[in-house]
Amino acid sequence: MAIRIIHVGVGGWGLDWEQNVLSNVPSVERVAAVDTSPAILEALQTAVGIPASACFTSLTEAAASVEADAAVITVPLPFHIPVVLEALELGLHALVEKPFAPTVADAQRAVDAAQEKGLLLAVSQNYRFFPAVQVVREIITSGELGKVGSVTVDFRKHVTADNGGHRHFTLPDPLLVDMAIHHWDLMRHLIGEAATAITCETWNPLWSPFQHDAAGAAVVEFAGGAHVAWRGSWVSPGEPTTWSGRWHMEFDRGEVIWQARGDRETTDQDFVTVLPVGGKEERRAMPPVPLHGRRGSLNAFAEAVAGKRRPDPDISGRDNLGTIGLALAAVESAATGRRIILGS
Repeated sequence: MAIRIIHVGVGGWGLDWEQNVLSNVPSVERVAAVDTSPAILEALQTAVGIPASACFTSLTEAAASVEADAAVITVPLPFHIPVVLEALELGLHALVEKPFAPTVADAQRAVDAAQEKGLLLAVSQNYRFFPAVQVVREIITSGELGKVGSVTVDFRKHVTADNGGHRHFTLPDPLLVDMAIHHWDLMRHLIGEAATAITCETWNPLWSPFQHDAAGAAVVEFAGGAHVAWRGSWVSPGEPTTWSGRWHMEFDRGEVIWQARGDRETTDQDFVTVLPVGGKEERRAMPPVPLHGRRGSLNAFAEAVAGKRRPDPDISGRDNLGTIGLALAAVESAATGRRIILGS
C-alpha cells in the first residue's frame, strides 16, 4: 500500500520531482502540493494535472485538509530545516532534498526532533541508488580485493554563460556544498568509515561565470587509514565526467575504476572495471535497478515508513550528519587554509 505524501516546494527542481520522480514510484501517492507562490501552484496544475483543491500555500493547511503520512521537501536550502521541523510537529515523516541543512547544528536539531517524536527523517542522497555504486559497495564489504587504501575522484563539467547559464552562478559554495555533497556522501557510504580530517582549497578560474569558487581540490582522511584525493570543477574545458565523477580506488589486492549517474539521472553510463593484482581486467555486469536515483531514495524512504524501519541504503538524517559535516568542513578548510579535524 502506497504511503500518502504532501510535496512541499513544487517550483523549479520541485516541478522536476513531480514530473520525473513522484509519478514513477508506486510506493507513494502524492495527496497534496504546497508552495508559497500561488502562481507556481497554478503552473503545477497545468503541468501535472493536480486539482486546485489539492494545492495549498502552507504545509500546516495541507495537513489539516488531507490524510497524509509524510512530507517530501524540495524547497531551497535555507528553508529545509524550518519545513522539516513543521512536518515533524505535524506528525509527518520527512524526506528532504540534499544538502540536508545550512549548518550541522541545524541538522542535529532536526534529527533530535525526529527521534523525540518517533518519526523518520531522511535525506535524498540519490547517488547511493545507482548500479555501479551498489557493485562497488559489494566489492568493498565482501573484502574481495582487501582493504581500500587510496582513492582519486575527478569531477568535471563545462558550464558557461554561453550555454544557457546555470542556477548555481550566484550560489554560495556551488561546488563544495551543492554538488560535491554527492561525492562526500559516496566516500562515506562506500568506504564505510567516519571521515576524520579534510584539507581543501578552492579557486575561481579566470573564465568562470560563477560568482563564487567553481573549482577545487581536497584530501579526505578516513578512520581506517584510507585517503581520498578529490578534484572538481564546474568550468573545466576538459572531457566531462559523469555526475558521480570518475573514481579510481586502490586496494591491497587490486584496483577498481568506476563511474555512475549519467545525464538526466540515467544508468546507461554506469560501469565498474576490476583489475586484480596478477589477474585479468574485468568489466562487471550492472545489476538491474529499476528505481534508481531520486526514485530509489524516495522508494527506500516510503518502504521504511511503511515498515517502520531505517531505509536501506541508510539515508537517515542521523547518518547524513556525517555527510553535511564533511561538506561544511571542506568549506571551512578552503576559507581558512587549515586542515580540519572532524568530530572535534
